[in-house]
Amino acid sequence: MNIISIGIVGFMILFIGILIIPQNENDFHTYLDRSIPFIGNEISQSEGIFGKDIKIAVIDTGVDFNHPDLFGWGPEGKVIGGYNFINPNEPPVDTNGHGTLVAGIVAADGNVKGVAPKAKILAYKVSDDGEGVASDLIIKAIQKAVEDDADIINISLGVNKTNTLIDNAVRDAINSGVIVVTAAGNDGPKSESIGSPGKSFSAITVGATYNDLSSSLVATLEIGEEQYTVIPMTGNKKLEKPISGKIIFGGYGKENELEKIDVNDSILIVERGSDIEGELLYFSTKETNAANAGARGLIVFNNIDGVFFGELIHEFIDEGYSPRIPVVSIDRDDGLKIINSQLNEDASLHLFFNPDFLAHFSSRGPVSPFYIKPNLVAPGAYINSTHINGGYNFTSGTSFAAPHVSGAIALMKEKYPELTNNQIESIILTSVEPVRDAYGNEFSVDEVGSGRLNVNKALDANLIFTPPSFILNFSNEKLEINKVIEITTIKKNYEKLNIEFIGPKFIKFSSQLDGENLVLTFSSEENNFGEYDGRILINDEKSKYTIPFLIHFTSSTVDVKQENDKLIFEIIEPSDWSFAKMTITNQNSGKTETVTATPDKTIIYDLMENGEYFIESKIRFNENSTTTFNVIKVNGISEKKSEFDIISREIILILLGISIIGIVGIVKRN
Repeated sequence: MNIISIGIVGFMILFIGILIIPQNENDFHTYLDRSIPFIGNEISQSEGIFGKDIKIAVIDTGVDFNHPDLFGWGPEGKVIGGYNFINPNEPPVDTNGHGTLVAGIVAADGNVKGVAPKAKILAYKVSDDGEGVASDLIIKAIQKAVEDDADIINISLGVNKTNTLIDNAVRDAINSGVIVVTAAGNDGPKSESIGSPGKSFSAITVGATYNDLSSSLVATLEIGEEQYTVIPMTGNKKLEKPISGKIIFGGYGKENELEKIDVNDSILIVERGSDIEGELLYFSTKETNAANAGARGLIVFNNIDGVFFGELIHEFIDEGYSPRIPVVSIDRDDGLKIINSQLNEDASLHLFFNPDFLAHFSSRGPVSPFYIKPNLVAPGAYINSTHINGGYNFTSGTSFAAPHVSGAIALMKEKYPELTNNQIESIILTSVEPVRDAYGNEFSVDEVGSGRLNVNKALDANLIFTPPSFILNFSNEKLEINKVIEITTIKKNYEKLNIEFIGPKFIKFSSQLDGENLVLTFSSEENNFGEYDGRILINDEKSKYTIPFLIHFTSSTVDVKQENDKLIFEIIEPSDWSFAKMTITNQNSGKTETVTATPDKTIIYDLMENGEYFIESKIRFNENSTTTFNVIKVNGISEKKSEFDIISREIILILLGISIIGIVGIVKRN
């Protein structure tokens, strides 16, 4: 039994205990009242769409259904049911807070309003203290939510690694007709940091952006032609305009170190910590020393690998302390690069608000070469939502981005009950807003998926695209690819579509409408091996839709085709290969098998089921190896044959096992 930490995915709660933020003495707003208008809810309010009677399962620490904004247990209450997997004889009351915060974002209906305030909650308590949860309880909760006819399952907990059993339960729930929304995790900004259940293929995985508020402070640092990723420390104020100065290295930023150099009007860079073991050299102290020496700004680079989040305001600061110059943190590699090669160069530092900035803690992809994760992002920083004992608390984490999406889906299901889950998912994923970094460049697909949730655009959308994202597999023998996107209209036919390609410059792109299909053509005149991403922007003169894609450009070519009930593989490149292993996964069932081959035999795989197959081919040649990717849709395998072959295979395995046991028994007796 695996224990999964809730903290990994989203329990980044700032227990400040403040309900409202005063703008002036007559103007008060809750933070939830900021994030929800930010993602757009004017259309739902004007049309009277509030998620009425849509059932959303919250698998978490339970829900405090005595909270005035989530009031009532049972058929007539907000929380109409659920189950307590910790204490089965008791209702799933939240004593921790995490689940109540999530539920409030989805469907609070009182002092604060959730995204879908008239939706109903099913509460499944799988953890008591918020510290960890057994994986089998998550699986049981998913299965119970399906039994209880949930329309949507929200899972804001998980682990930063693969848990196949949880992923299988998520897939089974989706195949049963439930939409599953999961948090991406809080292990950013590292890549490949999304674990289960966020990495599940069919789940909608949500990363976090900042909220629409003054906490959304971001920073830029430019030295000559170089742009660096820097993080403003807590306690900074925004700048009216960038500051500039020469880069000067100041050791650890100690007072006696700065007295020996000319720091005046510089942007000072110092190392985190101290060279004296046990000495506490706070960031506030470094800032004070730098400001006293005349520096215009301060950069602190890490003393270990990776990025960090610094705080200028803390419990040990001197009374009356207030930062006088901007202070940012930077990772160690970039810091060492600056002090080794860019000292005395002109630099520019700027701090400004950017609410659509990707939260640094938000976990990134990729998780698979066959699909995109995260799928999209939503506000997940500095959210104020319902808390236990009738309270409200600030909270940050992808745990609290996911319920924004769950609530948006509830609105869509109320407005369009005739649409399928896949169609609703497509609308949510394609009707997004771009998310840009501090320099105005869009974040990569592996970081933000298609973009940031926009509820208004989703509710007002007219076009549904299938698929809403895709992968292109180029190779030296496959330099042109056609991709067909099916277009379905909701309200009326479109008259004109403007298609825009955002992607690698070496790719030539064209598009053509063929009835209800949009045929996209991608071609390259030369080999550009590597990994790339991009987006197709489609404008129907009213709305702009986004379809993200990934490109694998590999040096090897493996052709795969279906012949009756078999897959036939042909390795075209490299010509001198010596060994190959194909890993074949049925996306619908999750079953994975491998076949191996050498050049003297044909590579054949016996098909058992229809569905979409992911194929990863690892090829050895000379002293090297290479990997290629394929996707093929298999049809024409009869259900009777599939069932017979599966049963036959199981019988063979059982008989083989019995034979082995018998042989072992004979050996032991002898």
